Amino acid sequence: MQYGRNGSGDNPALVELRARLSDALARSRMDKKDLCARSGLGRTTVWEALQAGEPVPSAKTVAALARALKLPVGELLALLRDAAEDGGGKRPTPGRPIAECEPHALEVHPAGPSTLVYGNEVRVLPGYVKRAHDLVLAEAVQGAAAGHSRMVVLVGGSSTGKTRACWEAVQPLADMGWRLWHPFAPTRAEAALDDLHRVAPQTVVWLNEAQDYLGDREAGERIAAALHDLLTSDERGPVLVLGTLWPEYAAQYAAMPSPDRQDPHSRARELLSGRTLTVPDAFDAQALTTAAALARDGDQLLTDALTRAGASGRVAQDLAGAPELLHRYERATPAARALLEAAMDARRLGVGLHLAQAFLTDAAADYLTDTDYDQLTEDWSQRAFAELAEPVHGKQAPLRSTTTRPQQRPPTPSPPAHTTHPATAGPMLRLADYLEQHGRTTRRPLCPPDSFWHAALTRLTRPDDLSNLTEAAHTRHRLQWAHHLRHRAANCGDPGALARLAEMREETGDREGAESFARQAADHGDPGALARLAMLRERAGDGEGAQRLYRQAADRGDSYAPAQLAMLRERAGDGEGAESLYRQDASRGSAYAQDRLAELRERAGDREGAESLYRQAADRGNPYALARLAELRQRAGDREGAESFARQAADRGDSYPLVCLAELRQRAGDREGAESLYRHAADRGDPLALVCLAELRERAGDREGAESLYRQAADRGDSYPLLCLAEMREEVGDGEGAESFARQASDRGDPGALARLAEMREEAGDHEGAESLYRQAADRGNPGALARLAEIQEEAGDHEGAEGFALQASDHGEFRALARLALRREVAGGREGAESFYRQVADRGTKYYNVLGRFLAEWWPNGLDPDGTPTPPWQ
Repeated sequence: MQYGRNGSGDNPALVELRARLSDALARSRMDKKDLCARSGLGRTTVWEALQAGEPVPSAKTVAALARALKLPVGELLALLRDAAEDGGGKRPTPGRPIAECEPHALEVHPAGPSTLVYGNEVRVLPGYVKRAHDLVLAEAVQGAAAGHSRMVVLVGGSSTGKTRACWEAVQPLADMGWRLWHPFAPTRAEAALDDLHRVAPQTVVWLNEAQDYLGDREAGERIAAALHDLLTSDERGPVLVLGTLWPEYAAQYAAMPSPDRQDPHSRARELLSGRTLTVPDAFDAQALTTAAALARDGDQLLTDALTRAGASGRVAQDLAGAPELLHRYERATPAARALLEAAMDARRLGVGLHLAQAFLTDAAADYLTDTDYDQLTEDWSQRAFAELAEPVHGKQAPLRSTTTRPQQRPPTPSPPAHTTHPATAGPMLRLADYLEQHGRTTRRPLCPPDSFWHAALTRLTRPDDLSNLTEAAHTRHRLQWAHHLRHRAANCGDPGALARLAEMREETGDREGAESFARQAADHGDPGALARLAMLRERAGDGEGAQRLYRQAADRGDSYAPAQLAMLRERAGDGEGAESLYRQDASRGSAYAQDRLAELRERAGDREGAESLYRQAADRGNPYALARLAELRQRAGDREGAESFARQAADRGDSYPLVCLAELRQRAGDREGAESLYRHAADRGDPLALVCLAELRERAGDREGAESLYRQAADRGDSYPLLCLAEMREEVGDGEGAESFARQASDRGDPGALARLAEMREEAGDHEGAESLYRQAADRGNPGALARLAEIQEEAGDHEGAEGFALQASDHGEFRALARLALRREVAGGREGAESFYRQVADRGTKYYNVLGRFLAEWWPNGLDPDGTPTPPWQ
């Protein structure tokens, strides 16, 4: 049937297109409402597509209608192209200005969680690390900018940074007004075939996942031909075609078919020849160095990725997979989420990388609500593990199967004393690094439930795992679980657990049991257990028992036991016996014994003998011997000799004796002599000497000279001179300069610099400025600043804020903030609030339990159960 142009102005191709759609609709016995439902299109879209005189429908609309009406999609799209070419509603040139494009819309993988800015979701790209393939891409871009059409297809594994490399490469073209076209809908292949003939000069054709274009069964070869025409037609250029491919697809298109088979990719092979570029799976050493520099400059995404993947170099994969891993965790089924949380807790509390599937299955029970637990099926664990094994970008899975690599060691005539115990037989799994890191942050305040500790007790056998979990239970005041896990660890040969049991038996008076455990600990690699037991005996007044244990420790390889035995003799007044033991130890190369011998000679008034021994020690490389010789000469009044030895020490890299002598000269009022020695030490590279010189100048009123010396010291990498400069600027009212120097000191590792400046502001009455600086110091992890902020918040009535700062302070070792805050609550009559606060401390665990434990013991002498309730009395 032929159709002419109608009165509406539609061209023949558009008339035929609409007629075929209308005829098919009539034959289908559907009305337009039914067609909307079947095609998924809106009523207005369907009406305009069928109505004469309306604009040309889009390719997506025509394809959807063709499928709904069971018409050949390709034929109708061809009619649509003819209609557009004949002017029947001319469509705009494909693409948009590069400056208006958004990288994630072009399929650059998100690298971190999104944030809301004025109600809009925003994702930040990490800093870009250029690699070798970026140089080739840059050359192609330069060629296109110079007027020559180019095509480059990056070939690499999933999430290796191919799309991001393309995005970074086209940025110079954005400033030149180039457009970018990403053919995408209704399908990638249909969109490309539909509009490639309309691509205008100065356009980037974006073929991400190029297999979806070139590998399309119906349109792939036609697309390859159209791209070839675009690239070779001078009047249509310049254009830049950028694509990405996985290696398997590149190999498939490049492979020559056997003579008896058709060649399905001849056009694609010809197009790609000489136009592909390999992207490596991992960052090389140079790329890792560049990434580390960006991380040091404040790129948190790269910092985290390098922490997780730096050793393997798979940084791009880590960045690409991280958001999807988090998405999978947040939307996991209850059973899968329980397994992940058990795995997160295991890793953050010290269980090794490889997690036994049986352990996780048992541990997960109490992570489920009663409702979710009741709905578990018999095969719940298999289903959940299968769900978590599905990979995301970068070939990462939330929880993947792994195999422990066997350790190949040379044969030995007898088994080593310290043996490791494999975990329970069965499948082993590994938690994705990103989820492990996420768990360490988000689950920090939580104590794992009963099922976790029970599974650890019954399923784990590696001594290191059990030892770490024992410590985790102990520092969380879960004393009963710590007790059972310690015994389990000891039964599995953990030397630390055996040593601790020895000490506990000693404390209860069971000396025979204590020695037995200490010997077992020594047999499993901790000879120091016997020495520590000997120290307990010594403190209890059992010198004979202590000596016997020190000898056993020495016989089992404890290098410190001979010296400790000698000191025991020394404290007992047996100088001759002590000296004999020190000489034996010194003959075995012990610098400490040599030093102690010299001290004994010196104490006995034999300065000549002491000096001889110190000289021998210096000849053997003891770095402290020359310093001790300098002290000897100084005490004897031999200033010249003392200075000579101090200079020799400085020449060997230890300038501290010179600084000490300079301080003595300074205290004696010999400023000139002190300054000379300080300068000599400074010339040997000692920044402390420059600081001392600067302090001399400052006290003498020479602020300009002092500042110059502080700057010289700071240039050598020390942070303390920067703090001194900050204080000098603060004293003259230059607050901005003071903050600048304090931040520099903080950046160099002095966490107290900003806090010290805050104290000065507070003393001057500038409480607002002080709080601002305390917050800056707190952001950098300064415990004193966190503690002070806790007090400020508590005084202002912000109890929740005070708790947060105090808990952070305890994480950094400033536990007094917790104690003060809890005491305030209790004094104020809020015993319940104080108890709740201490329970938070226990749930989080603290490496300072030896101090905070006594506070917790006052509240809960028998410990706490995992759910936070007090543990009843137990034996």
